Amino acid sequence: MPDASKPLTIAFVLASYTRDAPAGMERATAALAHGLRQLGHRALIITATEPEQTTNKKVDEDLVVLGSVGVTFPADDDELREAISTHGQDEIIADDLRALYRRHHVDIAVYVDALWGLGRLAPACDGVRTVLAMHVVGHDQDLVPALERADVVVAPSTTVLGQAHDQGYDSTCWQVVPNALLDDHGAPDARQREALRQGGPVRVLARLGPEKNVRALLDAGRLVDRGIEVVLAEAGFEHTAGAQAAEYRRCAYCAAHLPMGSIRDAGLPWDQVQPWLAEAAVVIVPSTKETFGLVALEAMGVGTPVVAFDVDNLPVLIGSGEGAGGIVVPRAQGEFGLWGAAEVLLDDPVRYAALSRAAYYRSRDYLPTTVAHDFLKAVR
Repeated sequence: MPDASKPLTIAFVLASYTRDAPAGMERATAALAHGLRQLGHRALIITATEPEQTTNKKVDEDLVVLGSVGVTFPADDDELREAISTHGQDEIIADDLRALYRRHHVDIAVYVDALWGLGRLAPACDGVRTVLAMHVVGHDQDLVPALERADVVVAPSTTVLGQAHDQGYDSTCWQVVPNALLDDHGAPDARQREALRQGGPVRVLARLGPEKNVRALLDAGRLVDRGIEVVLAEAGFEHTAGAQAAEYRRCAYCAAHLPMGSIRDAGLPWDQVQPWLAEAAVVIVPSTKETFGLVALEAMGVGTPVVAFDVDNLPVLIGSGEGAGGIVVPRAQGEFGLWGAAEVLLDDPVRYAALSRAAYYRSRDYLPTTVAHDFLKAVR
């Protein structure tokens, strides 16, 4: 067990990691690494993708490329699984990870997912504590070996614990460590927020995945008489080859039929996410699956109310009653229910202002240093 009295070196392993990637696992990993650095620890991020130039100097001071994975991104699960398990490649990757841990004097290795975080390999290394970070419940063929190798298992919500239990895994000893806000942009003041309520756009930000449900939302929004702005982007992973491009084409077709709608497929750099969400009247998160809900949190962090379905972790994150940071809509009401809730909220200045304030204060529980403290308590 690492010495609690000295600064630690924590290595996060995520094969698909790139700066500014439009995916929750990457952004949450960067945020936790940032929080650990603020507490005086060193945080490495080990990726299988070549880094690109970025203007965001706030994150990823330590980014290490693991060249032995040998897969081209974006990739699907089968491609990555085959690449790391063919002709002894798993042992080569394991040896390279051990060498990196020794070179950087790593105390804790965090495998960010059983497959994409290489948790299924997780080589034993003297003095290195193994943590499996389960943002989603993985496939059995990856998760079973990953759990056998893990000293500690953490997940971003009780939703993940429940889903694992439903699939026959014993999650009673797993720890919940929520995702963190990467940035703290600051919320518009009351006058600016009221102006946004009156004339600002409805905004949607999502990774290109069918579970994000953007196409159905846009299809149901054809009678909405307010500006609708959508940003979608490809992540480094996808369910099947070409799935993200196909999903964008379907969403773009629906957006073209909106009276005041726009869509783009160039993702936002991480340091522009919160400023963009801050300038929305409301942010709709139409996901049908969301084990945490990072976009909802980022919107709340700038005082923008959120409208979302009552699925997975979103009701817990957004809250209810006087302290809610938005409106949770029963899934049975469908996408028309999301638009209806947004319309009613935007017509009610008193409730809108209350939700905006509550959203901002709820987000304070997810600052990087707060989550980093939670992480260290869980893994030491």
